[in-house]
Amino acid sequence: PPAPPAGSAPGPGRPGTKRLPRAIVVGVKKGGTRAVLEFIRVHPEVRALGTEPHFFDRNYHRGLERYRSLMPRTLDSQITVEKTPSYFVTKEAPRRIFNMSRDTKLIVVVRNPVTRAISDYTQTLSKKPDIPTFEGLTFRNRSLGLVDTSWNAIRIGMYAVHLESWLQYFPLSQIHFVSGEKLITDPAGEMGKVQDFLGIKRVITDKHFYFNKTKGFPCLKKSESSGLPRCLGKSKGRTHVQIDPEVIEQLRDFYRPYNIKFYETVGQDFRWE
Repeated sequence: PPAPPAGSAPGPGRPGTKRLPRAIVVGVKKGGTRAVLEFIRVHPEVRALGTEPHFFDRNYHRGLERYRSLMPRTLDSQITVEKTPSYFVTKEAPRRIFNMSRDTKLIVVVRNPVTRAISDYTQTLSKKPDIPTFEGLTFRNRSLGLVDTSWNAIRIGMYAVHLESWLQYFPLSQIHFVSGEKLITDPAGEMGKVQDFLGIKRVITDKHFYFNKTKGFPCLKKSESSGLPRCLGKSKGRTHVQIDPEVIEQLRDFYRPYNIKFYETVGQDFRWE
């Protein structure tokens, strides 16, 4: 990962303590979580773990001290953040995070579930070219419109279902929802809300971003430490697989009730309809 801004990172011989995260980006896959992490780590009061530790889903048996050891060093004035998008759909994750600290702030980056599923499939296809078609994986019975909710790419987008598990442990006031769409069209606005949620000054503003037309999303302007612009990796912004419009329409119909319930629960209309 790119180096953090100059002066924000305790290094060898400099003070700093490894602390458990005070905020976690818990989801969702292919929603824009990497962008949120890269954007927020520009803030001098934030130190973020660059890799996904997968502690609360795959490595919980290793214990909290092992988890803490992975974290970057922070000063007393800094917040530690980590990102693992699969936490949002992991049944045990809410309870485990609550047991670590009931005050943990949770960030969920959501995106139109149909677009998200196609993006998810596109990523998998780039690694496994022999997988079945998107249509073949989406339906148990296409003519009856029966969607296969056991396929992870479909299941992740049923946000209202997964959110129920989190609300058993955390109040809505401790969960912040970022719009993956607005993150592209208005990154400064969305990141302003994230900074407010974390209780830190709005340092990341319009002046930090420029729109990369080739990739189709915003990038960070050069940072003082490197002098180079920072864009997300080659795998980000890849062209989606073309899907039959009828399949997209059937998926929209499938997700509609879940979307409406999600809007009502979080008190926010993401306008995916």
